[in-house]
Amino acid sequence: MRVLTVNVGSSSVKLALVAGGVAEPLPDSLDEALRGPPPDAVAHRVVHGGPREGAVAVDQRVLAELHALSELAPLHQPPALDAVSRCRAAWPEVPNVACFDTAFHRTIPVAATTYALPARLRATVRGYGFHGLSYAWVATRLAELAPDARRVLVAHLGSGQSLCGLLDGRSAVTTMGFTPLDGLVMATRCGNLDPGAVLWLQRHTDEDLNLVLERESGLVGLCGTADLGVARRRAAEGDADARLAVDVWRTRLVALAGGCVAALGGLDAVAFTGGIGEHDPAARAALLDGLAWLGAGADDVDRTPVGNTREITARGARVRSFVVRAREDLRLAGEAEALLGAGRPAG
Repeated sequence: MRVLTVNVGSSSVKLALVAGGVAEPLPDSLDEALRGPPPDAVAHRVVHGGPREGAVAVDQRVLAELHALSELAPLHQPPALDAVSRCRAAWPEVPNVACFDTAFHRTIPVAATTYALPARLRATVRGYGFHGLSYAWVATRLAELAPDARRVLVAHLGSGQSLCGLLDGRSAVTTMGFTPLDGLVMATRCGNLDPGAVLWLQRHTDEDLNLVLERESGLVGLCGTADLGVARRRAAEGDADARLAVDVWRTRLVALAGGCVAALGGLDAVAFTGGIGEHDPAARAALLDGLAWLGAGADDVDRTPVGNTREITARGARVRSFVVRAREDLRLAGEAEALLGAGRPAG
């Protein structure tokens, strides 16, 4: 089965043609892809699936239901669903499959996804978790690389950032909740914020809070750049705002990592993925140094080409460390094939 995978992120679009478990990267232009020969199926990364527990073939009813969730992921959901509509229009006979970031987190205990709200609100306002396709792929790779590591902390670090605690390969805790705004300090998103602060801002300012919290906060709000590497270089040159931004980012990262480790009851391995997680040793060190008291540490000298999956565990470290190349394209294709009956299990 030839599956076109469409991964619309908060700051990028990634396309690949996957056949037999091998991905051929395509130019990041959906227009160009749609001018080519039709694939056997199209698999789309859709950030928010609501209560859905797995991939689904898209029809008009499903599309309408997914559009209704757009307010919960405004950076991701609308462009992803626009891509679905364009593929369906260009290739009416080709099945389109929506694969959800939220679905992987269905194994998190109810107590960890429940907010202390009245019952009439809790069915909708609950923790969902995101970056699930990425975490599912990491879980599959670590089952091969470190089968004895039961308690794993995965750091998905990119433009959007989150942590996930895996217990026996299943999501047990994650830092994003009702929306992808929650948790870590990100490129333009604020992460954790007291709901009382949101209420105060609503009452006392005329700010467009959706714009502020989604696009003007995070690193860019703290120091004017969304690029963690740039912020770190500016901090080293004495820029006080950049120094604060890096410190706020690291403090939040380590604090929330500690919560994940507590939820897991310990730690056997740490894995990094995403654009920053795969390519920024200093960002990896920021987390591992904060977990050094648990026995984490990295010998972060690349012995394989950057971008490939590799182990970076320091000699003598009790907690193993890995860099896992993000392969959401292969996960998307696997889920689509499994749904459409191609006989190959997802992941």
